[in-house]
Amino acid sequence: MMLAPYRVLDLTDVRGQIAGMMLGDLGADVIRIEPPDGSLARDAGPRLDAGPETERSLSFAAYNRNKRSAVLDFSEEVDCERFLALVAGADFVLDSGPPSILDEAGLPFERLLEVNPTLVHVRVTPFGADGPAANHPAADLTIAALGGPLCLQGDRDRPPVRLSVPQAWRHAGAEAGVAALVAHARMRTTGKGVFVDVSAQAAMAWTMLQASVAHAIQGRDFEREGSALQLGRDALRLVHACGDGHVVALPRGMTIYPLKDWIIEDGLADEAWFDREDWTTYDARFVRGEEVQIPHEELQDLFERFLMRHGKDELFERAMALGATIAPVQDIDDLLAFPQLNARDYFIEVPLGNGETARAPGAFVKPGIGPMTTQRSAPKLGEHTTEVLGELEAKPRVRARVDVTPRDLPFAGLKVADFSWVGVGPISGKYLADHGADVVRVESQGRADALRTAGPFMDGKPGWNRSHFYGEFNTSKRGLGLDLKHTRARGVTDRLIEWADVILESFTPGAVDRVGIGYEAARAANPSVVMVSTCLMGQTGPIAQMAGYGYHAAAVAGFYELTGYPDRAPVGPWNAYTDTIAPRFLTTTLLAALDHRRRTGEGQHIDLGQMEAALQFLAPEMLARQTTGEVFSRQANRVKDAAPQGVYPCAGADEWCAIAVETDAQWAALRSLLGEPAWAQGVGLDTVAGRLAAHDVLDDGIAEWTQKHAPRDAMDMLLAAGVPAGHVQRSSDLATDPQLLHRGFHRSFEHGEMGRVPYSGHQFRISGYDHGPRGPAPLLGGDSFEVLTETLGFDVETVAEMMAEGAIG
Repeated sequence: MMLAPYRVLDLTDVRGQIAGMMLGDLGADVIRIEPPDGSLARDAGPRLDAGPETERSLSFAAYNRNKRSAVLDFSEEVDCERFLALVAGADFVLDSGPPSILDEAGLPFERLLEVNPTLVHVRVTPFGADGPAANHPAADLTIAALGGPLCLQGDRDRPPVRLSVPQAWRHAGAEAGVAALVAHARMRTTGKGVFVDVSAQAAMAWTMLQASVAHAIQGRDFEREGSALQLGRDALRLVHACGDGHVVALPRGMTIYPLKDWIIEDGLADEAWFDREDWTTYDARFVRGEEVQIPHEELQDLFERFLMRHGKDELFERAMALGATIAPVQDIDDLLAFPQLNARDYFIEVPLGNGETARAPGAFVKPGIGPMTTQRSAPKLGEHTTEVLGELEAKPRVRARVDVTPRDLPFAGLKVADFSWVGVGPISGKYLADHGADVVRVESQGRADALRTAGPFMDGKPGWNRSHFYGEFNTSKRGLGLDLKHTRARGVTDRLIEWADVILESFTPGAVDRVGIGYEAARAANPSVVMVSTCLMGQTGPIAQMAGYGYHAAAVAGFYELTGYPDRAPVGPWNAYTDTIAPRFLTTTLLAALDHRRRTGEGQHIDLGQMEAALQFLAPEMLARQTTGEVFSRQANRVKDAAPQGVYPCAGADEWCAIAVETDAQWAALRSLLGEPAWAQGVGLDTVAGRLAAHDVLDDGIAEWTQKHAPRDAMDMLLAAGVPAGHVQRSSDLATDPQLLHRGFHRSFEHGEMGRVPYSGHQFRISGYDHGPRGPAPLLGGDSFEVLTETLGFDVETVAEMMAEGAIG
C-alpha cells in the first residue's frame, strides 16, 4: 500500500486514535505502544457487556485495526530505552495530551529528536500544546461549545445541542492524519524533525463551515434555527415529516418541478398550478428577492402535504429517478441494510472481545493501486510485544530514507487542476494550496461554484465575488474561468490535464469523461497523474448518480437522526456536515498517493464516496447496535455514561455555558463550587447511575447558578475547579477567543472585491513553520489570462479569441 515504507508508533488514547488507523489503512506499519494496564483508549465507550476488560471497548475495536500492540512500562528504564530504540527506527510518533505519557516519562519531543533527527511527532490535544487554555479540562461537549458548532444547532426556544455521539476527538484524530503527512512533506524540505500540535477546538471550529467568520463578513452571527439551511438572506427548513419518519430536502423549484407528474398523480396540484411559474428561473429569482408567481410559503405547503403521503424510502428512490433529491433520515439499522454500501462491499467483519463478530465501516476510500484492506483487527493488549521486541533485538528497523529538497513550502512545485465544487473537493485542494501547491480553480459564469450564491456575503450584498462561504474553502488558489461545454474548452482542458500533477473533480460519475477530463484522458496525457473523484455515494453502486449536498449525505449517513431533542423532529448538524469529515480522509489519502508517486512515479485514480468516509465517525455505535442492542438517537446534550452534562443558560441574551461532568471527582468539585446545595446532596448522587436518574433535578439546580453569571465567568470558575466547561461561542466570540488568538488561527488578506477579510486558519501547527492560508480566494476567472498565457502557453491572440467567443469568462 501507499505508506508501506513508514512506521508509526501510536501512543494516543481516545483523543486521536483514528489517525493511526488511517495511516495503517494506507499501508503504514503502526505499532500501538501501551502501558501494562492498557491504553486509556481501551476504556472508551460504548462497551461490550462481556469479555476481558481490556477488550470490551467498541471504540477501540473500531479505530485500532491495522495496528500491532506492544506493552512497555515507562516506569522501567529498560523499557524507556526500548522505546527510544523503536523511535530511532520510526517515521512518526502519535500521542495525546494533556497529560502526555511521553512527557510524564521524561521523553519529550526534544529527547526523541536526539535519537531520530527526522521524526514527525504529532500530538492531539483539546486546545493546543501551549497557550492560555492548554491545560484546561475538556470533554466532547465543551470542545463543541468553545469550537463554535454548538451555537448553530438546535431550536431557539431550547438550549443549543451537539451530536448525540462523540465527535470532537474523531474530528481531531482524523485531522491528525492530514497533519502527519503535511508535516512529513515539510520535514523533507529541511531534513529536520517536526512537532505537530493538533487542536480539537480548531478542528471543531472548522465544522462551522460558512459560519466560522460570518460576523466579520456580514455583520451578524448565524444563529440556531432548527433545521433551517441558512445561506445569507434566506433560511429554508431542511427536515420534513413524511409518512414514516423524516426526510431532508430543500423546498425549492429545483426539487419540486421534477416531481410534477407525481404531485399531479397525487391530486395535490394540476398543470395550471405548475404553469404559473417559470421553473427554470424560480430559485434564482427567489434568492435575489425578485417577484415569483407562486409564493414560497405556498410551494412549501404543497411539498409538505406531498411528503406526508409517502414513506421515506419511496420518496428517496422515486424522486432520484425523477431527478430530485429527497434524502431519508436514516438510523443505524437503516445504514446496516443500505443497498449502496452493500453493493460497494463497504462493511467488514470485526472480531470482538466477547467472541462475537459484527460489521463495521471498512475502507474510507477506494485507491487506484489496489484495494485498501484490513490486514489486522484491533489487537489484544500486548498481543505483539514479543514480536516487536524480537524484531528490535534481531534487526532494528532502519527508517525510510529522507531525500531532502529545500524549498519554502511543502508542496511548492505541485500543480493541481481543481474541477471540483462546493465542499469536499475544494477543501482538499485548499490543503494543498495553503502549503504551496499551484491550484487552478476552474469555473465559469455559466457554472460557477454554487457556494458563490450562498452567504455570508460581504456587507450582506450578494455577488459572484462576495461570498465568504466560497472564500473559506478556496484560499491560496488561482481562478480560471472556462465554460467546459464550449467547443473551444477542450483545447484548454487538454493542456490543463497535461500540466497537472493532481486533478480534483466532484461531478456525478461519468460526467468528466463526457467533457474530456476523465482519468483515461488524463493518464494518456500524464501517466503519473493522481486523479481524485469524489461524490456523495462513490463512483459505483445502484445510487452512485445521487446528486445533492452534504446535508443530504448527512441525513442518509445517520447524523440527522443523532442531532436534536428526543421529543422533537431532528434538527440535524449544522449545514453540510459530511463536508467537514470527508476532506480529512480524502486529503490524507491524496497526500499518501503523492508520497507514493514521489517514490515510484506511479499515479492512480482515487474514488471517495463522501458517505463512506463520514460513516467512520459512527463506527463504534454501529458495532454497539449489533452487539449490545443499544439504540442511538438524538438525546439533546446528555450521555448514557456520565452526568450531569448539559448546556445551561447564563446572564445575557441567549448566552450559554456547556458543563460536562465525566467523573465522580468532577461531580464533587462542581458541588463544592456551587456551595454544596441541598439538591446536590444524597448518597445516590455519588454514582453515575444515581446522577443519571436525577438529571432533571440536577439540571434545574445548575441552571439556577449559571443564570447568575456571564458565560465566560461561569466557565472560568468551573475550569478553575477542575470541571470541564465551555462558553457556547459564536463567530463573533471566536474572533476574540484567547486560545485561538494565541495560535494565530485567523489570517486576514486583501480580497479583490471584498477588501481585507479574515479566513479561518489551520487546525494544526508545525514547529519551525508559520503556516496558514497564503492568500485570499480567487475572483471568478480572476487569473484566467495569467493561467492561459504563462502557465498553459497560449498566445495572447488565441486567448482574446476564446474570450470573445465566450469560452473564457
